[in-house]
Amino acid sequence: MGSGAASFFQVLLNNFDVLAWPVVSLVYPLYASIRAIETKSPVDDQQWLTYWVLYSMITLFELTFAKVIEWIPIWAYAKLILTCWLVIPYFSGAAYVYEHYVRPFFVNQQTINIWYVPRKKDIFSKPNDILTAAEQYIAENGTEAFQKMINKADKSRNEVHLSYEEDYRY
Repeated sequence: MGSGAASFFQVLLNNFDVLAWPVVSLVYPLYASIRAIETKSPVDDQQWLTYWVLYSMITLFELTFAKVIEWIPIWAYAKLILTCWLVIPYFSGAAYVYEHYVRPFFVNQQTINIWYVPRKKDIFSKPNDILTAAEQYIAENGTEAFQKMINKADKSRNEVHLSYEEDYRY
């Protein structure tokens, strides 16, 4: 019986990273997140929301580079240590990474807008944007026509909104 217990602990030690990963990365953060929801403090909410954002980023990184990561023998341990640093409140790793790396990328107004696709323009034309189009419309039709077009658009939008409210009124 003694050798059975010894072999059990040997298996536990050999698979420590596999066993500890779900506890450190999912079980404890899940518990702490539920506790944070139940408190009125926004500090713990931010800690755990930040953790889940970073956890998602780690997961996406792993899914994207799975073939490369499988060649790194210490990846599981490095990920476990990183996750411990992110999770343990004493270190506040999640808050640090968010404040210094993630937040500046998303909050900085000078980041590149990936959703904007500029139209082709030749060297002699003005940029084709909404302000240029409005200026051109005013130059061709006058300010009164432009104001009428805005009023018509507002009226149309309000009618659609009222129609939507009538359709979904309970």
